[in-house]
Amino acid sequence: MPAAAENPNTATPPSVLSTLNEDGSRRWISPRPSPGKWLSARRAVAYLLIAIFTLIPYIRVGDKPLVLLDLATRHFTILGYTFLPTDTLLLALFGVGVFISIFLTTALLGRVWCGWMCPQTVYMEFVFRPIERLLEGIPGRKNQGDFKGSPLAKTIKFGIYFFVACFLAHTFLAYFVGVDRLREWVTRSPFEHPASFLIMASVTALMLFDFGFFREQTCIVACPYGRFQSVMLDRQSLIVSYDRVRGEPRRGAKRDLALTVLPADTRAEGDCVSCNMCVTTCPTGIDIRNGLQMECIHCAQCIDACDAVMAKLKRPLGLIRYASQAALAGEPRKRIRARTVIYTLVLMIVATAFTLVLGLKGPVDVTVLRSRGAPFVETDDHLIGNNVKVKLVNRLDAAAEYSLAVAGTQGATLRSQENPVRLAPGETKTVPAMIVAPRSAFAGGGIDVRVTVAKGAEQLDSEPFRLVGPGGPAPTQDHDADHHKPGDDHTPDAKEEHRDH
Repeated sequence: MPAAAENPNTATPPSVLSTLNEDGSRRWISPRPSPGKWLSARRAVAYLLIAIFTLIPYIRVGDKPLVLLDLATRHFTILGYTFLPTDTLLLALFGVGVFISIFLTTALLGRVWCGWMCPQTVYMEFVFRPIERLLEGIPGRKNQGDFKGSPLAKTIKFGIYFFVACFLAHTFLAYFVGVDRLREWVTRSPFEHPASFLIMASVTALMLFDFGFFREQTCIVACPYGRFQSVMLDRQSLIVSYDRVRGEPRRGAKRDLALTVLPADTRAEGDCVSCNMCVTTCPTGIDIRNGLQMECIHCAQCIDACDAVMAKLKRPLGLIRYASQAALAGEPRKRIRARTVIYTLVLMIVATAFTLVLGLKGPVDVTVLRSRGAPFVETDDHLIGNNVKVKLVNRLDAAAEYSLAVAGTQGATLRSQENPVRLAPGETKTVPAMIVAPRSAFAGGGIDVRVTVAKGAEQLDSEPFRLVGPGGPAPTQDHDADHHKPGDDHTPDAKEEHRDH
């Protein structure tokens, strides 16, 4: 990849990426905090999100946790509702809805998720970096004492990092194993549960590696969101922008920063004074003046930094601000456009479908599958049988007993060695069975029936199923003798048959 051309007005070293130097070495970033309204707002949002993230595993809706993603049993509880492995359609609709919501939010507000709500940004900028600045000092500030930045301070920093990483890892695992099981893992000896202890240790190590070493590389290298923004953003999307028309050509920093008020006769030059505060405060190390970039997470740090300089120079704020590319070009803002309308309509359709499917879910799910082998058999009592497997899923939080039956065709019955079927809470069981019907019912080679599931006297669900059989009634009547009335017989053989029966 060719090296980026060095801008003579910036102190940023030449680099291939914002965190990669031309020689291949890593450029370590220590962003300088820039107090301002955006930082204060982001800090309030971040601490609120941290509190919510920490408390969610402990909140219960009825007898269920608010969120529990139990991968071992493949039961996913969200907002108190448990999705089972059989809820493929519901999970698919939910996933599509999440992605469409991200597309719509990005089209309207840009990468607001990355800069304001992403756990990587929240914990990095409002937990780990403040600890680092407390013990190693604020970048660019001199005379911070002999202790800050010393080997002892760095050792203490990583000790605190370790305990914070442990807390984060355990909170993260609580979403997947539940707080009760996690409490057992923590209180028991590691030798009693080596596998779960290894999981806890591995997640803690990954947290420590991420926030202690990998840091902004997660956003730049690992996360695909920045690479997707080219297809999710348009010229009307809200982004962090540098007003090039107002800022260029840039002034000399040494000359202009010494002035309290810029003389009116110097307005032939732009408002940017090349102070590079927007670069030194950026958590991913980019220069926002180079335009929209993949590494920009829209955290607004550069906005606060630039506004502080503009305020000192008695210049209007907003040289760097939230704006769209269209607004910077003088075009009118269009919040309603084809992209946002389509996203909204698709999201409404998905939400409606999800609600309808969820509303149709009963206490039990039933699926009838055809067994392998011959499509039909003839039983000893001269009936046509289809071997099936009935899959039942108990969606209740208590054990239940379900009875299976067949409806839709006179004389059709379901035979199974396990009927009724007893299921534990959330249990899935497949029951082998045979559905039998009279030969005379198969006039067209098949008949449609419904396999019903009842709990006591209440019918809960039914599943359609097509029985296959011979193409028509048998030429002899002995197979259907049970279905003839004596008054209907006209042949001696038939009368003799009735006498035998």
